[in-house]
Amino acid sequence: MQSMAPTEQNLASSDAVARDTALDLLERLYASYADPKTLVQRGGRICDVTSTGYRVRGMSAGSRLGDIVEHRGANGAKRGEIVRITSDEVTISPFERSDDAGVGEAVVNIGSLTLAPTENWRGRSIDALGRAIDGGTPLIGTDARSAQSATPGALSRERVGTGFATGVKVIDIFTPICFGQRLGIFAGSGVGKSTLLAMLASAEAFDTVVVALIGERGREVREFLEDTIGQAMAKTVAVVATSDESPMMRKRAPETAMRVAEHFRDKGHRVLIVLDSITRYAHALREVATTAGEAPVARGYPASVFTELPRLLERAGPGEAGSGSITAIISVLVDGDDHNDPVADSVRGILDGHIVLDRAIAEQGRYPPVNPLASISRLASKVWSDDQRVLVTRLKSMISRFEDTRDIRLLGGYQPGADAELDAAVRQVPAIYDALTQTPRDKPSVDAFGDLARHLKGRDRSDAAHQS
Repeated sequence: MQSMAPTEQNLASSDAVARDTALDLLERLYASYADPKTLVQRGGRICDVTSTGYRVRGMSAGSRLGDIVEHRGANGAKRGEIVRITSDEVTISPFERSDDAGVGEAVVNIGSLTLAPTENWRGRSIDALGRAIDGGTPLIGTDARSAQSATPGALSRERVGTGFATGVKVIDIFTPICFGQRLGIFAGSGVGKSTLLAMLASAEAFDTVVVALIGERGREVREFLEDTIGQAMAKTVAVVATSDESPMMRKRAPETAMRVAEHFRDKGHRVLIVLDSITRYAHALREVATTAGEAPVARGYPASVFTELPRLLERAGPGEAGSGSITAIISVLVDGDDHNDPVADSVRGILDGHIVLDRAIAEQGRYPPVNPLASISRLASKVWSDDQRVLVTRLKSMISRFEDTRDIRLLGGYQPGADAELDAAVRQVPAIYDALTQTPRDKPSVDAFGDLARHLKGRDRSDAAHQS
């Protein structure tokens, strides 16, 4: 059978395809050589190794604090971050354990860390470096930017003034929150702050939620995301750095979470960022600073810790005109239930309010165990109506009177009829406490003040029927 010779048209088409392929190849080759990092990488050799990091000689020139380095050893390439630079050496805090680093092994500087969040990051769980950890497909991003974004200028931000319902009655009544506000939840360990954070993360007022779990127990992460966050996970990006990970990963996690939140804020979203907890972030900062040779100045914390805290938290808040906002709910683990701990005291001065969880209230079985007398929202006046402000003042006065006389009443020193205000407090405050009790299994409250009024009226009718 005779074979057919190709026509001139087919030959011309084949030549065109070959030229296009060759041009594409040349363009990619040129682009790779146009990037100086692909031609020359600054590097050095490890000269000293400790349990928390290692030092490298020969790469001080051109290195910057925060640059990412790659250690190329017998167990593959592992990354770390530059935390100190001298004329002769740089100090590296690794993202993974440093016990496989050996003296004389090569380390190269690969530049600053960049992140490229996109819409497909929602519903996913990532680590502090932006890598998927949920077993799903690898995350593909565009528009890569530095993980350290610039804070909007003080006079270029939009003003805060629009409130929203969290669905948690005790918060919506006593410490209402506005879009773009930064609020702290202060509590000791085991009091229930993570549960309250999950209830707040389920609020329907936000387009996107970013949850940063810093130093959490690994066993609880999946339960928290699947059971507590639940259906809200579809609009949530979770950044996880468990307690067994390196200090650098725990330091990077909230910074990564904030960068993700900034991406969605710039897209016009109303973003909620939940950081649990800022205290463990401060602990990671302390470990990294100690590795870099800083001296402690306040109960073991180096000075740089109190510089990094406002630098991170100030990135939250309202954005510039035309963008969205970042509402921040920050949990503060109060060491030893000491609310004057240096971290708690510093964070309290940065935030726009604080919610105090009381261990004594939790032991009474009242959840969430919010102490309304110790909690405050600096933007509550922008949310309350005049009638609501008067009512909340009255409620706090009654609760204060009830708690101040608790010991006297237990000792039998209370006589009904002698003090009308105390009589009202004794009658109403237990009903108020009962109305404010709420668990994650309960439906979010749409009208907290209305729910409270209906509960008190029902209680009054029940008491009247019982007396008759």
